[in-house]
Amino acid sequence: MAPIAVILGSKSDAAAMEDCLRTLEALGIPYESQVISAHRTPEKARQFALSARERGIEVIIAAAGMAAALPGVLASYAPTVPVIGVPIASGDMSGLDSLLAIAQMPPGVPVACMAVNGARNAALFAAQIIALRNEDVRQALENYRRDLSNR
Repeated sequence: MAPIAVILGSKSDAAAMEDCLRTLEALGIPYESQVISAHRTPEKARQFALSARERGIEVIIAAAGMAAALPGVLASYAPTVPVIGVPIASGDMSGLDSLLAIAQMPPGVPVACMAVNGARNAALFAAQIIALRNEDVRQALENYRRDLSNR
């Protein structure tokens, strides 16, 4: 059972999210990853979010470009699972549209918003949430931060 789900709005988002997956692996955190589009496969997005908690998902990282509806859609159907949105640089606005779409969620449906292409920070933020209840992840994060300060 993976505590973190990394959901990509499109296959083209995979390269931008590689650092997220590598960081989760380096911290020893199991994850599942799949492509689900809020616009092309809305029923799949709905079913994924509705079943996330019962499948053991504790945090959802959702990456999307342009209109970036995916994080908000998942948050609306999984109200007790934290959702971290990663705006992907794409289209004519280079990710600004995605950033604003994720950051401007209406009151009552929160989504944490990382920087454009902020894949690594999304993984670290998800790990911090997991670390509240998981000693191994807490220790892995402490080691990670210690290693950062030694660079």
